[in-house]
Amino acid sequence: MQELRKSTDRGAANHGWLNSHHTFSFGSYRDPQHQGFSDLLVINDDRVQPAQGFGTHGHSNMEIFSYVLEGALEHKDSLGTGSVIHPGDVQLMSAGTGVRHSEFNHSATEPVHFLQIWIVPNVTGVQPNYQEKGFSAADKRGRLQLIISPDGAEGSLTIRQDARVYAGLFDGAEQATLELGPDRHAYVHVARGSVELNGQRLNEGDGVKLRREQVLSLSGGQQAEVLVFDLRPQELPTL
Repeated sequence: MQELRKSTDRGAANHGWLNSHHTFSFGSYRDPQHQGFSDLLVINDDRVQPAQGFGTHGHSNMEIFSYVLEGALEHKDSLGTGSVIHPGDVQLMSAGTGVRHSEFNHSATEPVHFLQIWIVPNVTGVQPNYQEKGFSAADKRGRLQLIISPDGAEGSLTIRQDARVYAGLFDGAEQATLELGPDRHAYVHVARGSVELNGQRLNEGDGVKLRREQVLSLSGGQQAEVLVFDLRPQELPTL
């Protein structure tokens, strides 16, 4: 079963320096029908103006990753980590017992466009951790590249949850399939462009909840960039 979440139905917040769209309830946006899915709690589609960003703030017991689509995102945290990530880079922060961080647009002239995504962990009160890795366009071209997993398979970043995240780029005749376990949920988010999911056309910002689907098929892409979440079979995140 596929349940479509249209881009235009998402929550929206425009703060001038930040234009954000929320797939699930976040901040002042509350939708009782969209409180997350399985262990996936947040997908925020953020565009930040030059030299602006999120000042230092704290998190605990959450798996938080950033996926840059355009521009450069500067990260600093209380673990002593500091870096600038670009398109293709994935940054994963396991907040554990607590971490403070900031995220800023590194450029003084160009906006940055990125996704910030939260996944509820399967263990709490553990040591915070930071990971970062780049995945090239070639890694993702016409296929689903594993970027996050519970065991670091295929060089992916390691998350504290039974969840796997794939990223793919699709254009023209390129296509890929993903076989899901017999008792799994999945979520597909179109970050850019458009693509067909099991024959259903999706556009930028659209998302789909999948339940009891054995195979996920992506085709007919038009400059599409897609994230796929392979998730436990439960409806709502349990904090």
